Amino acid sequence: MFKFSALLSLVVAYASAVTLPLAGRQSGACAREYTVAPGDACNKISAAQNVSTFQLAWTNPTAIDQWCSNLRPEQVLCLGKEGKDCTDVHVVEAGDGCWAIYTGAGIPAETFFANNPNVARTCHNIYPGEVLCVASEVFDYST
Repeated sequence: MFKFSALLSLVVAYASAVTLPLAGRQSGACAREYTVAPGDACNKISAAQNVSTFQLAWTNPTAIDQWCSNLRPEQVLCLGKEGKDCTDVHVVEAGDGCWAIYTGAGIPAETFFANNPNVARTCHNIYPGEVLCVASEVFDYST
């Protein structure tokens, strides 16, 4: 839970760093939705639905709290916005590092870090169970 809290804090910080208001960033149509089931958690949903943990938090800033502890059965979450929906993902395992993840996916480091703005360039803040985007297309989460 602490790790998701740190992730959501980074999402909020990222949103504050751009000049557009949060509501303006979220204005795209939802590309995919998911209905929460009993026992769901953010990383579990992300892994099962092929959506990065960052993207799940980014598309649902008012529906998911910083600990991902407020999910309730039958709650509908947006998984991705039109044109900003990474479905190529990697679930972090113990011992994974960013270099191995992005080279294994065949994408450049710049693409990996652009699609995962929550990940530090030193990669010290990824954790087992976190779901990362490994798409070759860059999704602009700043607009």
